[in-house]
Amino acid sequence: MNLSTKTQAPALRTPLYDFHKSLGARLVNFAGYEMPVQYEGIIQEHILVRKSAGIFDVSHMGQLFIKHPENDFSKLTTIIPINFDKLELHQSKYSFLLNGDGGIVDDLIVTRIDEGLQIILNAACKYNDSTLIKNHLGYSFDIQLNENLSLIAIQGPKAASILEKFIKGVSKLQFMHGNKFIYNDKKIYVTRSGYTGEDGFEISIENIYVKNLVEELVNKEKVKLIGLGARDSLRLEAGLCLYGHDLSPTTTPIEANLSWAIPKNLKEDGGFNGDKIILHQIKNNPKRVRVGITPEGKAIAREGVKIFSKNNTEIGIVTSGTFGPSVDGPISMGYVDFNSSKVGEKLLLKIRDNLLPAKVTKLPFYKKNYAKH
Repeated sequence: MNLSTKTQAPALRTPLYDFHKSLGARLVNFAGYEMPVQYEGIIQEHILVRKSAGIFDVSHMGQLFIKHPENDFSKLTTIIPINFDKLELHQSKYSFLLNGDGGIVDDLIVTRIDEGLQIILNAACKYNDSTLIKNHLGYSFDIQLNENLSLIAIQGPKAASILEKFIKGVSKLQFMHGNKFIYNDKKIYVTRSGYTGEDGFEISIENIYVKNLVEELVNKEKVKLIGLGARDSLRLEAGLCLYGHDLSPTTTPIEANLSWAIPKNLKEDGGFNGDKIILHQIKNNPKRVRVGITPEGKAIAREGVKIFSKNNTEIGIVTSGTFGPSVDGPISMGYVDFNSSKVGEKLLLKIRDNLLPAKVTKLPFYKKNYAKH
């Protein structure tokens, strides 16, 4: 994971910046923010989330709120391929913002709330996304990027039982659903979601109250904060994409193996940006596709490593790669020619001028443990 992003100094900080420093976090520049990459160690933090629970500060991400006098968001379907008329109150959907060529400008989570829509955007994309959406929807919509709110994720098999002690009722939430709750007499919004492959919650809370919540979790329940390093290895084991690495404006959802996120009627009838290209790829297969890759041996194939066929023909590139603590070995994702994308296909990875053997592996590398109810 490339944890540095070019930006103008000084870097931005989340409301928990001083708290991170007090815990001894190693901070790096990520998407223009000074963010914790690790506290005690990436592997230890990764394993803690898989076995128990950990807290992530994801307040750098954007929280965009959209209102309409008649609650009609169908115009958004053109750029975000969701059936907004079928999105139930407090239901969340994973989707993406598309350009005219069907490329992914950003991937995001949309939730239908009482006031309209809440959309969680990637930090490096949030200002551009907000402008694109405003320009597309026009003046009849109230669109606000609320930077008075923080976003905290608690992830892991014990997340529900821990959080229930502080926010009554959250353990009853269904996966990919949210609702309003009360924490210390303050209104907050919680969704049962996350990006680790584990059960968990994301909590939208005012900046002035976020430190109190995190301190309570740390001091009373001994829940530890987790850095970006473990967040990266957790999401990669779960086969989840990182924008700017596995996804880009030149990558379509079909190439990215995300066609499941587009509703069936839209995949048949179109009606969104780049639909001709995307529907053609659905029918005839794309030229390249995202796959899981397991290198043989211990060498890690990181982003930028070239991929070759067993006949030494260059066929793709690695977009994410790391050591997977839960699978005890190196794992990668990348794009290869469609004809070489079958699970079990033998590959060669060019690492330090050596062609090392690997194979296409079914995603995810690690079985996801989301809430079933």
